[in-house]
Amino acid sequence: MHVRPLQDRILVQRLDEGEQRVGGIIIPDSAKEKPQRGTVIAAGNGKVNDDGERVKLDVKAGDTILFGKYSGQEIKLHGVDYLIMKEDEVLAVIEGASTAKAGTVTPATAKVAARKGR
Repeated sequence: MHVRPLQDRILVQRLDEGEQRVGGIIIPDSAKEKPQRGTVIAAGNGKVNDDGERVKLDVKAGDTILFGKYSGQEIKLHGVDYLIMKEDEVLAVIEGASTAKAGTVTPATAKVAARKGR
């Protein structure tokens, strides 16, 4: 089954941040914070503006993104957890994600998605 988000929505899969330790103590999964990084799985065609023109999204499938802690709507498809969120909830796109360290975002490695005027 293929899922295509509508308008300016995107389908995101959270990235696993790995095992968290505090002072040598492993934190159980139930106490961990959910990661705020993810990979865009699918993106809609964009939103229609007041002039009737479709505005394309800044993100595309395969992009690694940063998003807010309470962003999106959690869904489960085929036993896998995903988020569906609007593009406005994306804080940044991490460029060169395969070489960037987890949690490291600098102006050189991230493109901040400013969405004023939409």
